[in-house]
Amino acid sequence: MFDLKATQSALRASGADAWLFCDFRGSDKLAYEVLGLDARKHFTRRWYYLVPRTGAPRKLVHAIEAGLIDELPGSKTSYFSRATLEPALRALLKGVKTVAMQYSPLNNIPTVAFADAGTVEWVRSFGVKVVSSAGLVQRLYATIDAADFASHVRAGRHVQRIKDDAFALIFKRVAARKAITEYEVAQFILERFAAARLTCDGAIPIVGANAHAADPHFEPSSKKSTRFKKGDRVLIDLWARENTPRGIYYDITWCGFCGSTPPRDYVDTFAIAMAARDAAVALVRKRIAVKKSVKGYEVDDACRAVIDRAGLGRYFIHRTGHSIGHEVHGSGVNMDGLETRDDREILPGSLFSVEPGIYLKEIGVRTELDVYVDLKNEVHISGPIQDQLCCASC
Repeated sequence: MFDLKATQSALRASGADAWLFCDFRGSDKLAYEVLGLDARKHFTRRWYYLVPRTGAPRKLVHAIEAGLIDELPGSKTSYFSRATLEPALRALLKGVKTVAMQYSPLNNIPTVAFADAGTVEWVRSFGVKVVSSAGLVQRLYATIDAADFASHVRAGRHVQRIKDDAFALIFKRVAARKAITEYEVAQFILERFAAARLTCDGAIPIVGANAHAADPHFEPSSKKSTRFKKGDRVLIDLWARENTPRGIYYDITWCGFCGSTPPRDYVDTFAIAMAARDAAVALVRKRIAVKKSVKGYEVDDACRAVIDRAGLGRYFIHRTGHSIGHEVHGSGVNMDGLETRDDREILPGSLFSVEPGIYLKEIGVRTELDVYVDLKNEVHISGPIQDQLCCASC
C-alpha cells in the first residue's frame, strides 16, 4: 500500500520538490510497486502521478481510463488528445523546479531507469530539472524490516538443506556409477522447493560441472546438460522465497568436487574467491561499526581488489552482488563498480548478496552469501558460510 507520509518525508530529505510517476502500458514497473497499483489492470494510455514534498498529490489520466488510479490520493485532471495533454502536464508540474523520476544519468543505475528519454525531454522543456529517483526507491521500496528478514531466514533454512541434499545426491550417484545430469539435479531442487512451499518464480537453478560451472549464468536443460562423473568440479546456485505476498528471497552459491580430494588449482582458486568475499563483508562491517557510510561500488572495489592482486581480475566478469527483496534482483543498492557505478549508500534495512566468481576454461568458482543491515545498523550474515569445497568425503 502506498504510504504518502513516508514518501513525502523522503522527498523532503532528498531535496527534490516532487516525484513524478508516469507510465505507458506497464513501462514503469516501479511505479506500480511503489504506489501499490495492480499492474494486471488494463492500462492502455499514459498516466501521470505527481507527489509533491508537501500537500496533496495530483493525477493526470486519459479520459477513457479516468478511474484506473482512483485508489491513490489526490486531485485528478483528465486529457484526451496530445493537444490537451501538453498544457495539462505543464499545469501538473507548475511550481516544481526539481522533480525525481525513474531516470538514471547515463543509465548508471539501470534498475530504476524506466522513464523514456522523450518523457524526460518533455518535462525538461517546461524548465523543470529532472533528477534520479534511485535513492527514493531504495529508501521506500528496497529496504526490508524484521518481519521480512524473518521470511528470508525461513526460506534460507530450506534452501541450505536442499543445497546439501543436491550435493549428496550427486556424490551418491557418482560413487555408485549411476547416471545423473545437471538438468536432473536442477529439477530435483525445483521439486524440493515446491515441497517446502518455496518459489523461484519460474527460474531454473544453476547446476554446472567444469566448463558449465565456468559459465556464470549457465542454465541446464534437457537438451543442454552433461552427466556428473568422478573428478568433476561442481557449482550450484539456487535462490527461492516463501510463496507468499511478502516472501523475501534467499540466494546462495556453493561449490564442490566429485571425489575426496579436490585438485590443488581448484582449491587455490576457490580460496581466492573466499578471500574476496570476506574482504567485501569486512568492509561493510567496519564502516557500519563506526557509523560511516559505505556505497555499493566501494564494496565491489574491495572484493575485486583481492582477485586483482591474485592476477585473476579479468576472470571476475560480473559485479560483486545485487540487492535482494521480493524479487531476487531487487531495486536497492547493488555491490557494483564494474558493470555500473552504484554510488547509493547501504541503508539500514538493506539486504544484498556478496558473490565473487572466477571463471577459467574448466574451473568456475563462485561463493555467495546474503548480507542484511538491520534497522539498528547491525550486520547479519544469514545462514552458513562456505569455508571449504564440498566433496564426497565431507
